[in-house]
Amino acid sequence: MSVPTNPSRRSFLRSAGAIAGAAALSAKSYANVAGANGRLNMAFIGCGGMASHHLGQLLRIREEENLGILAMCDVYKTRAEEFRDKCKAAGADEPIVTQDYRDILAMPDIDYVLIATPEHSHAYLTLAALDAGKHVYCEKPMTHDIDESLAVVEKAKETGLKLQVGVQGMADDSYSSAYEAIKAGKLGQVVEAQIDYVRRYSLDKGPWRGDTKDDTPQPADLDWETWVTPRRRRPWNPHHYFEWRNYRDYSGGVATDLFVHRITRLIKALGLTFPTRAVGMGGIYVWPDGRDLPDNFEMLLEYPGQEPFSKGLTMRVLGTMANERGDQHCIRGHEATLVFTPEGWDIISQDSGKVIESHAKTGGEDVVPHHKNHHAAIRDGIDLHCPPELGLYSVVAVRMGNLSWFKRKMVGWNPKRLKVVPS
Repeated sequence: MSVPTNPSRRSFLRSAGAIAGAAALSAKSYANVAGANGRLNMAFIGCGGMASHHLGQLLRIREEENLGILAMCDVYKTRAEEFRDKCKAAGADEPIVTQDYRDILAMPDIDYVLIATPEHSHAYLTLAALDAGKHVYCEKPMTHDIDESLAVVEKAKETGLKLQVGVQGMADDSYSSAYEAIKAGKLGQVVEAQIDYVRRYSLDKGPWRGDTKDDTPQPADLDWETWVTPRRRRPWNPHHYFEWRNYRDYSGGVATDLFVHRITRLIKALGLTFPTRAVGMGGIYVWPDGRDLPDNFEMLLEYPGQEPFSKGLTMRVLGTMANERGDQHCIRGHEATLVFTPEGWDIISQDSGKVIESHAKTGGEDVVPHHKNHHAAIRDGIDLHCPPELGLYSVVAVRMGNLSWFKRKMVGWNPKRLKVVPS
């Protein structure tokens, strides 16, 4: 299968458009009929572990949401067939199965696609889907690299289609309400924010390792060449396929798989966009098993001032995979600290040490309200919980952290060129 391999913004836009081709309806005309008569039809591109969770939840709410699940696509055909069988077992109509995502994009009945592939393929699939007139739900991170995210934001604006990024924590109103409290001056001048995503893996099997062996054979119905795209061709590697989060060609590891969930919350709560500087620190400390991404990682980001409540701030993100004792999720100001809790958040006075305001959250870190928000955005034009711009800001932050670790030096951001530069 011929698919785009050049990662530049312009070539992404050109090549994804060529893939959509004559079979696609124009984005504007299709956007006008999506959800006609209240019905929304969708398809899966990618049928792995995270997609399986989405499928279970969408099957549960399909009648309530008037949702049709029409097709399944995966380069590993067995996985797509397993998804089809789950739909049949749940009493849903039998979806079409294909290994070629272009078959999905050529189906005029599809209103939106759910992209749940490894992150290195998010960009070209999303761009092709938008060019084909399909709304998109894309798993996080929105893309692997920054230029890809810029191209996706540009294409989403051009088409007017609804792109929801799969940071389901944005279905929790704690972060939008925190922004209102911070903007109202309740913390005073904000200077720092911190958050974590920590785990503790066993010593004999580190992060994202399974039971894959060096000689695990390639499944007969797996299109390895397409799975690798847009990376260069290479021989079958079972560890790359089954444990892809450990390799920088396909993933950003701790930063992109975990930190995106966390820093998106703080970006939303503080109204942030692009960092000015970033440092990524960590290493392959515990599991030197062939991975080329750190098994323990943390980032320090600096952001410009956010008037009227900040003249500049830092954000610290902890990601130990060998110790699960976490840091408090909080935002520090001169007058008070906002602490996120399982119930919402509390504002604690610096002077008295007492809670002076609390918020009881609505929603939560749950894909169901996140999907319902996407459906309502398609049908009624409401605001998305996690639009592509927010997806972009988180990709820039984590990519800068990873680039700092790769280069072993601090990196900066040029806001005019929208590029990572030496700091």
